[in-house]
Amino acid sequence: MLVHLVFVTKYRRAAFTKQILDALRVIFPSVCNDFEADLAEFDGEKYHVHLLITYPPKVSISRLVNSLKGVSSRLIRKKKYPSIRSMLWGDALWAPSYFAASCGGAPISIIKQYIEQQNTPD
Repeated sequence: MLVHLVFVTKYRRAAFTKQILDALRVIFPSVCNDFEADLAEFDGEKYHVHLLITYPPKVSISRLVNSLKGVSSRLIRKKKYPSIRSMLWGDALWAPSYFAASCGGAPISIIKQYIEQQNTPD
């Protein structure tokens, strides 16, 4: 199964830099592996990220998202990036909601192209 996920930073703050997105690029595949899932594509902008994930039918999207957001928030906050510390306070990195769309109808190449075209910060 294939899902397109979008996570937004808490308060929609522009807290992400290229360095943070590169760190997330390492964290998310690791979490996916725990669910026997695969991160097919990842990119983001200053206040949100897009993930394209293939996952087995036995995996609940809500459990996968909870783990992706929880682990990434904990590990990113532990690194104490200046942009995160100045833009966000408390323990939350992500807004509580998320976008999830099944990608069964669209060709995967089109979805990958859309995610690759995100305006990644310099």
